[in-house]
Amino acid sequence: MSKPTIRDVAKVAGVSQGTASRVINQLPVKPALKARVDSAISTLGYTPNALAQSMRLKYTRTIGIMIRDFSVPAFVNFVKVAQNILSEAGYVLLLAASEDRPEREAEVLNAFASRADGLILTTNAARENSVEKTRSNLSLPVIMLDREPADRQDAILIAHREGMHDALNYLFGLGHKRIALITGNASARPARERILGYREAHAEHGVEIDDALIRTRNFSKEYAFAETTALLGSGNRPTAIVVGGVAMLPGVLRAIKTCNLRIPEDISLIGGTDPDLSELVEPPVTAIQVDYHAIGVEAAQLLLERLNNRIDPSPRIIKFDSKLVIRKSCAPPSSTRSAETELRSLRRSSDT
Repeated sequence: MSKPTIRDVAKVAGVSQGTASRVINQLPVKPALKARVDSAISTLGYTPNALAQSMRLKYTRTIGIMIRDFSVPAFVNFVKVAQNILSEAGYVLLLAASEDRPEREAEVLNAFASRADGLILTTNAARENSVEKTRSNLSLPVIMLDREPADRQDAILIAHREGMHDALNYLFGLGHKRIALITGNASARPARERILGYREAHAEHGVEIDDALIRTRNFSKEYAFAETTALLGSGNRPTAIVVGGVAMLPGVLRAIKTCNLRIPEDISLIGGTDPDLSELVEPPVTAIQVDYHAIGVEAAQLLLERLNNRIDPSPRIIKFDSKLVIRKSCAPPSSTRSAETELRSLRRSSDT
């Protein structure tokens, strides 16, 4: 038996083929005629040709999402949440990773532009003119994830500056003065905001910054391992490290272990954006927590509102807070603890 066509639907419903087409494509039709066409569709088991329909209506029912790295659990969780919401609305995802390669990013953006109805993007750390031009010229709805938007684009941003500020305040309160920051390239918003928070906290506490303690090149765990190893092997090593990136913590932990140091006895540690690893290691790592589940929900819903013209056309910027979650990876610096122990010993001696 051949698959029913729109001509068959029109014949069974007793309407013109044009009327049947309007009902199938969700265009205005008199209620009585719509009911007859819907009944015919149900009776025949008719399903429209999705490709032909999208070509006629100029939409594809697909959404493009580009993240930096498929191996980062936080990004994967974000995509899963967004996919569930978009799927319920009838959209299929096109997914790609830029891998911090500008040429790949431009290639993906061009491919998405011709295939998708809307995009959710987190772009390369380095600012490349070709990528910036491609992104600025996109004519479809775009939600930027933790990156500065181009004109007419929405953005969901994370409060990295405030989170870093809270982390530094906590460490200064424990008595630390030499605090290292390991994060990505400062051309990317997250790293740039973290550095600002780091510098502001030092200024507020009157602590001079040693620029050798700020390591900013990329967000990989390999870079984190190399820089942590170098810092811990220096003559004047830091007493605490703050990690500014979702994929960097494994590299820092491996470097600390390789250097035969203990957390927090020898080095205090604060992780960035609270990956699952923070809770699984011993001791659990104090972390700057970001709710990627909520961000995924917000990004998907905002894009759907854009696609359905439900909100004002002016760009919307939404900012998500970060929160410092205190665990067991931080303590006063060992020199401070030694002085306190000696002072208590002297007090006990004088009492006797």
